[in-house]
Amino acid sequence: MSFTLAIVGRPNVGKSTLFNRLVGKKLALVDDQPGVTRDLREGEARLGDLRFIAIDSAGLEDVADDSLQGRMRRLTERAVEMADICLFVIDARAGVTPTDQVFAEILRKKNAHVILAANKAEGRAADAGVIEAYALGLGEPLRLSAEHGEGMDELYHMLRPLAEEFAARAAVDAPEVDVDVSDDEADEGPRKPTREKPLQIAVIGRPNAGKSTLINKIIGEERLLTGPEAGITRDAISVSADFMGTPMRIFDTAGMRKKAKVTEKLEKLSVADGLRAVRFAEVVVVLLDVGIPFEQQDLRIADFAETEGRAVVLAANKWDLEEDKTEKLKELREAFERLLPQLKGAPLVTVSAKTGKGLDRLHNAILKAYDVWNRRITTAKLNQWLGAMTEAHPPPAPGGRRIKLRYMTQVKTRPPAFVVMCNHADQLPDSYSRYLVNGLRADFDMPGTPVRLTFRDQGDKNPYKDKKFHTPSRLRKHVGNPVKK
Repeated sequence: MSFTLAIVGRPNVGKSTLFNRLVGKKLALVDDQPGVTRDLREGEARLGDLRFIAIDSAGLEDVADDSLQGRMRRLTERAVEMADICLFVIDARAGVTPTDQVFAEILRKKNAHVILAANKAEGRAADAGVIEAYALGLGEPLRLSAEHGEGMDELYHMLRPLAEEFAARAAVDAPEVDVDVSDDEADEGPRKPTREKPLQIAVIGRPNAGKSTLINKIIGEERLLTGPEAGITRDAISVSADFMGTPMRIFDTAGMRKKAKVTEKLEKLSVADGLRAVRFAEVVVVLLDVGIPFEQQDLRIADFAETEGRAVVLAANKWDLEEDKTEKLKELREAFERLLPQLKGAPLVTVSAKTGKGLDRLHNAILKAYDVWNRRITTAKLNQWLGAMTEAHPPPAPGGRRIKLRYMTQVKTRPPAFVVMCNHADQLPDSYSRYLVNGLRADFDMPGTPVRLTFRDQGDKNPYKDKKFHTPSRLRKHVGNPVKK
């Protein structure tokens, strides 16, 4: 999906009808009565060869209090801020209303890419409303009929260049992952971060763990809003910093609570934005509250970062409040190894975002995790190692058939990925795969980083199978003539 498109406008202008047409399903309720849509609804939309996320929103009303309409308006405005493109829909038959004018002014301030669409524009009755729409100052209005599908080609041609722009921008921001290993096997080491292409870090964790406070301390200024209340940060905000001499781009994210507790639609958007930040990071710092570490949500967050193939660092914050530091550190390490075996050996550091103590340890841990994430191992060393591992603990023989691990090579870095050529790959148990992965981490100094290990079936590969052999003349007379008793 290359971009997100938020469909906004006052009630009953046809937003949900347009949303349903773009996603190709009747996901949103449609009725002549205004105010049917109250929440934000996302769907995977397609228009020609474009693939994007469409967001159907509640009707914008000129209300600013804490009433239902006021909360719906704030939710819609938030969707506008987070979307890449905003499609502002008016009713061409009703013409431009004062409410349309108010929200046109809001959209000009909140979103750089606004497309004005005059819906219900079929027939001459809509001509006057389309002409009035020019006065909103949002450019030439697009004539649409969401109900009949008119104007969709024109919408495609308006979205196409914007989609290319966002795709190019995403390609620049996105980190290099799953990088193919070159054939020459030259070990050039990891890319050195520069100001033009800094090391990308995402700081994630539960609400009130101290993420914004930590980043403020790293950059040396109160750039991000902080406070005792949980959930102040709403979306992923990136700041550039020179962290102890290393150029970094750091994403501050909204606190991620248990899914059952995330009932407010605004918070769902915030969590989704945080997950996107993980995908744009090279190293993910999972920030724990040392008072209540390794709760279920902490484990889910760390596991998500590992699943996405990012280097992971765990940082226990509020260390200045801990009295028995030696005993607490012992407890943290024991819980880490027990609850997150998939990240065994990943850096675990203690910090105080309030005082700045431990930031040097955090910096070193980030660089160590980044170095391991880029680790390269030559094929010769891998196969020598594989021979020793299989000799020490041979693969099982299910049904009496031996599984032979013939050859191993590294195919990618960021994270390290390996392929083992073997027979009966589908019968190799997961326990043996874990045995090899743990061995790789221990013997090649790759603690904590995600390791991808794939077994590729080569079959039996008997070199003599299906070959015809010439029988020597001196033996030919015995072939087919068994000795009679």
